Amino acid sequence: MDIFDLSGKIAVVTGGNRGIGFGIARGLAKAGATVVIANRDKASGQKAAELLGREGFNVVAIPTDVNSVSSIEAMVSKVINDFGRIDILVNNAGILLRKPIIEVTEEDFDQVINTNLRGLFFCCQLVGREMIKNRKGKIINISSIMSQIAWPDRAVYAASKAAVAHLTRALAVEWAKYNITVNSIGPGTIVTDINRKIFEEHPEEFKKIIEAIPRGRQGYPEDCVGLAILFASDASDFITGQNVIADGGATIP
Repeated sequence: MDIFDLSGKIAVVTGGNRGIGFGIARGLAKAGATVVIANRDKASGQKAAELLGREGFNVVAIPTDVNSVSSIEAMVSKVINDFGRIDILVNNAGILLRKPIIEVTEEDFDQVINTNLRGLFFCCQLVGREMIKNRKGKIINISSIMSQIAWPDRAVYAASKAAVAHLTRALAVEWAKYNITVNSIGPGTIVTDINRKIFEEHPEEFKKIIEAIPRGRQGYPEDCVGLAILFASDASDFITGQNVIADGGATIP
C-alpha cells in the first residue's frame, strides 16, 4: 500500500485558485484526493476547478471569504453535506503587504491580520470540529520564510506568518488526542502571479535574493507540493506541530 496515496480523501484548499494554493490543489488531486477549492472570487475558483477537471481530477469550487466566519461556516456545511467529511484542510489563503512600517495604516494592518491569521484560525476551528467528530484529520497551514526571518517593508506580513507558525504548534498540542496532525509549510521566494510584478519592478533586489539562495534559483508553487502530500498522507501520522521551510536553503545559518 502506498502511504502517500490520498484516494478517497476529501481535501479543502483555501485560496486554491492560483499560485501555491493551486499547485497544492493539483498535487493533492493527483495523489487521489477529491479537492474543494475554497476562494473568494467565484469565477476564478470555478475556472481553476474546471481546469483541473479537464486533467481528470475530482475538483469542485465553493466561493468562500475567509474574512467572514459565516462564509467559512457555509463552506464547511456544504462540504459535509456533499461529501460527508473533511479529511484534509490546507489553509493557503493570504495576502502580502509590502510597505514601510511608518506608512502602514490601520486598514492595512487589519486586512493582513484578518486574512492571514484570523481567517486561518476560524477555518481551523470550524473544520477542526468536524475532524474531532471523526477522530482524525490533517491540517496544513501555509506560513512563510518570514515566520523565521525579517525583511524590510514586510513587518505586518511577517508578524502574521510568525503567528501562523506558532498557532500551528498550539493546535497540534491541543488536538493530538483526537488523532489530528497540524503542520505548516513556510515557502521562501516563490514566484506566483501575485508577486511576479513586484519582482519585475525591483530586479536588483530580486537578483540579490536569488544570489542568497544556495539552490541558485527562485521557487515555484510545485516546490511546496511534496510537503503538502506528505503532511496530508498517512506517512506523516507521527509528525505534528512542525513549520517546515521550503526555501532552497536561504535560511541556513
